[in-house]
Amino acid sequence: MKWFLMAALVFVLASPAAAGPPKNFVLRDTPEPVPALQFTDEAGRPQTLDMFRGKVVLLNVWTTWCLPCRKEMPTLDRLRATLGGPDFEVVALSIDRGGPEAVKTFYAETGVQHLAIHVDATSQAGFALASFGLPTTLLADRQGQELGRLVGPAEWDAPDMIAFLQSVITQKQDGLVLKPHKE
Repeated sequence: MKWFLMAALVFVLASPAAAGPPKNFVLRDTPEPVPALQFTDEAGRPQTLDMFRGKVVLLNVWTTWCLPCRKEMPTLDRLRATLGGPDFEVVALSIDRGGPEAVKTFYAETGVQHLAIHVDATSQAGFALASFGLPTTLLADRQGQELGRLVGPAEWDAPDMIAFLQSVITQKQDGLVLKPHKE
């Protein structure tokens, strides 16, 4: 009986539902709408974040010339390979003026295989999101509300990050309660 109770306690404490945000991830007190963003895909077709409604979205704003982005992008690629699907999407939004060709070259150089190409060559997304550094990453719920953000690079495929994101993905659509990070 003691073994069963200990196993149950370990499972609950280690479960994704118990995961709070990783260090440097700042949660909003109240979710707010993500501004309407317009960008293009690899073929130059118009895209918006509304196209991802119904999924939890991790929106990463980056550029090919950003050194921290170069290190971070493979971790986002692995995150997309691990969690991407009908409930979660990583939207890596390049604000490079070089367009899709610059991103294709960057992906090839860094081994990125699972991220789609999204480009805002006008860089308006950075202004609309009030991002003051690169990379900037927002977490949006299924209704397009920003839950929080992280400015600067992160290891998106780290166990604590995956556990946190899984906890957000598995939350019921209403009553989402995220726990603040404790230092």
